[in-house]
Amino acid sequence: MDKSVCQAYEDEIRALEEEIRLLTEKYEDTRQESTFFSDEEILKSIKSLQSETQGETKGHESPSDLKAQLESLETDLSFFMTFTGFQFTSHSKKTVEKTRDRTVQKHRLSGKCHSLSFQLEFQLLEMQNNEKVSAVVSDLSIIMDSREDSDVSKFVSSTEEHGNLLTFFRSLSTYAEWYEHRRRTFLHFK
Repeated sequence: MDKSVCQAYEDEIRALEEEIRLLTEKYEDTRQESTFFSDEEILKSIKSLQSETQGETKGHESPSDLKAQLESLETDLSFFMTFTGFQFTSHSKKTVEKTRDRTVQKHRLSGKCHSLSFQLEFQLLEMQNNEKVSAVVSDLSIIMDSREDSDVSKFVSSTEEHGNLLTFFRSLSTYAEWYEHRRRTFLHFK
């Protein structure tokens, strides 16, 4: 056999082996996800999906209804961004570990609050006991441009240490709002 033909077959074999490996990983991920839910929950989801699909084929939700829903959601999002001052620019989530009663996800989030930009990276551990789900934030890392105020650096360090996201968002919202007021005031006097 010609060497180029053999090489082509070997390349095809490697490509098929890689495809088998990827499909095996996908199968394992899907299998783990399905073991995370009970049979009853899976059946309920399937029935819900089937009824949604049948509803779409019967035309219950027309494109104009979907467009109106989208516009409503955009209006709500705009309201919340104006109300809180937060504008999220990117978010990524990666599942690190998933078992029947435990899920670990790594999140990356960036955005602005008024004119202050921030980046967060943290792990979220969700544990399910009976019907209760509890979540714990760990490995919190916050990046902010806080060169003007050493108190912000101290606050960021304390928040990272305690892993309290709610406190971070509440405090950042208040601080950023007053930061904007101070900035405008100093611009007025220049």
